[in-house]
Amino acid sequence: MKLLGKYVDKGMQGNVTLVPEEPEDMWHAYNLIAEGDSVRSTTIRKVQNETATGSSTSSRVRTTLTIAVEAIDFDTQACVLRLKGRNIEENQFVKMGAYHTLDLELNRKFELRKPEWDTIALERIDMACDPTQSADVAAVVMQEGLAHVCLITASMTLVRSKIEVSIPRKRKGYVQQHEKGLAKFYEQVMQSILRHVNFEIVKCVLIASPGFVRDQFYDYMFQQAVKMDYKVLLDNKSRFMLVHASSGFKHSLKEVLQDPAVVAKMSDTKAAGEVKALEQFYMMLQCEPAKAYYGKKHVLRAAEAQSIETLLISDNLFRCQDVNLRKEYVNLVESVRDAGGEVKIFSSMHISGEQLAQLTGVAAILRFPMPELEDSDDDDDDDGAAGGDNSDSD
Repeated sequence: MKLLGKYVDKGMQGNVTLVPEEPEDMWHAYNLIAEGDSVRSTTIRKVQNETATGSSTSSRVRTTLTIAVEAIDFDTQACVLRLKGRNIEENQFVKMGAYHTLDLELNRKFELRKPEWDTIALERIDMACDPTQSADVAAVVMQEGLAHVCLITASMTLVRSKIEVSIPRKRKGYVQQHEKGLAKFYEQVMQSILRHVNFEIVKCVLIASPGFVRDQFYDYMFQQAVKMDYKVLLDNKSRFMLVHASSGFKHSLKEVLQDPAVVAKMSDTKAAGEVKALEQFYMMLQCEPAKAYYGKKHVLRAAEAQSIETLLISDNLFRCQDVNLRKEYVNLVESVRDAGGEVKIFSSMHISGEQLAQLTGVAAILRFPMPELEDSDDDDDDDGAAGGDNSDSD
């Protein structure tokens, strides 16, 4: 998604101008636009013209309309977002208040105005417009003296850093200089990984090279990590994967990404964090039911007690038509974050999101047991509690 303009004032009112560039961007747009928002974009309108003789002809004209959104329909196959609403700005072809359906398509600019921008909507824009936010695979292609550190998204590869170091050749009497040059090179590559790889997003780091360069670098990096106490590397050691590449140039990445082992590993990265969180929730539900709850009522009570360690919430809940209900869920996310908890927003288009939807779309893993929440089970049949009978219905 390309961001052409953004203005949000202190009262959280304002507008953004966006251009969807790939199919996933239409999904972001669908999550951004809500009923009551106004959207401005170009469209084709059929216009009736009456001639002097009284006969009428119709023609199709391209015009720019601003509508107040009343209905939203997302065609996932054609990747088209249809917005139905009334025209709210003067136009020579369309009367004020007349109904029109705007089709938002790939590479067609649109302006979105909201009466109030909340943190979830602003985060969605940052995620859609910053490709590094969706890059959950990183790769280092290297050979002696040359390395490229890249981030890989669903649609592109971004080179974040190119490292070139002149390394003296390994010959009699010069072995020490060669090893010093290698150490300097490995250090720069390691620092580049620390600088450019965000392990909160990246689930897999590929280290690819010809020969044994990758193995030597891997050993050096983790020796230094222990020595310098680089916790971020030590905690994520399992995410590194060593693979063969013909050279340290960027084009070698193509063959790396075709490796069957890499394909299998990469297919596991998308939404891996969400899947893991859901597995933890189910495990907690069985082993320590007083620390796992689902359903709005129980989760809100746990949030009030600042006991939520991980909040699992479906993006579907932010698309509800009730503005106050959406605000309630946004406030829930903010309160959990403020209390130091982790928030996992599940995509309803992913299998893990579908599973969460069966648990009312919102669930929580608690820091400490709250058996008192189970006592309120009988008061509200719609809500689920870990220890209650309705936990079997999943």
